[in-house]
Amino acid sequence: MMNFSNPCKNRLIVYLRICSYHILFILLSSIDVQAQKVVMPVLAFPGAEGFGRYVTGGRNGKIIKVINLNDHGPGSFRAAIESSGSRIIVFEVSGIIALEKGIQLLNPNVTINGQTAPGEGITITNYPVSVNANNVIIRFLRFRMGDAKQVEADALGGFEHKDIIVDHCSMSWSTDECLSFYNNDNLTLQWCIIAESLRKSAHSKGAHGYGGIWGGRMASFHHNLMANHDSRNPRFGEREGTAYALTDLVDMRNNVFYNWGSNSAYGGEAMRINIVNNYYKPGPATKIKNRIFSIDKYMKNSASPIYNQWGKFYISGNVIAGEKQATADNWTFGVYNQFNSRYGEVS
Repeated sequence: MMNFSNPCKNRLIVYLRICSYHILFILLSSIDVQAQKVVMPVLAFPGAEGFGRYVTGGRNGKIIKVINLNDHGPGSFRAAIESSGSRIIVFEVSGIIALEKGIQLLNPNVTINGQTAPGEGITITNYPVSVNANNVIIRFLRFRMGDAKQVEADALGGFEHKDIIVDHCSMSWSTDECLSFYNNDNLTLQWCIIAESLRKSAHSKGAHGYGGIWGGRMASFHHNLMANHDSRNPRFGEREGTAYALTDLVDMRNNVFYNWGSNSAYGGEAMRINIVNNYYKPGPATKIKNRIFSIDKYMKNSASPIYNQWGKFYISGNVIAGEKQATADNWTFGVYNQFNSRYGEVS
């Protein structure tokens, strides 16, 4: 006797199997689609690059209008800076804000949009501006400290904070460095002019005129012009002798350096630094024309965690006008030949 399968039963089994497969496929597809929905962070503003590109500043905060050029009081730039909460500072005036004392930016979550000023924009004079807060965006301002008040300071600077981006600003006529940012996390300085520090002015050491001290953990310095400083073009460094340098990372690329005097870039004790695709143009004050970077070691205190340690550097693609050898081989003719013999053998 032959046994025949029930075709209806078989069809039912096949149907159920197909349905089960499709149900499983739909569920798995749904899970896969959900897994791919990655929310990308929003740029600080169009054109923001580097490690500070995702700073939010005062996004979604209140709008504060600067309506006069007074040093202080309602409607002033200082009042806007000293306010709290997420805020976006805009300008309804243009001209010179002559400070009567330095400005300390202490409250976080702020965007300063200097490009909103009518006419020829905003210039800040007489005293320094210090960034002592997290999550800060500064754009399109001119910092011209000058020496009228005989103050020894940088035009703009900030230390030991995080999430900062400075864009399309200019800093000049400082009595110490023009601009110094170090020991900060997630920082970008881009499309800025750092120029003409005052060499013989109010500094206690006498002749000074320095560009800046640059460092940080995930710190980008790109597309800037640094010009007409005697030294520190820049000086790479963190807080002296501290372990911070062991975990930092500085990326300096696509900048222009012009007319450095006694020294271009130096320092970098125990730091990690990229120096890539920068353009160097010696000027009438330049003494050592082929110098890209003079690397140092920290030797002052043997108890320091960075004592006698070389940093780690990637140096490539830099061009020095008029110096074919250093341009073709950055390391051999622009860095290695600049080492100071007091540090002993390079390793």
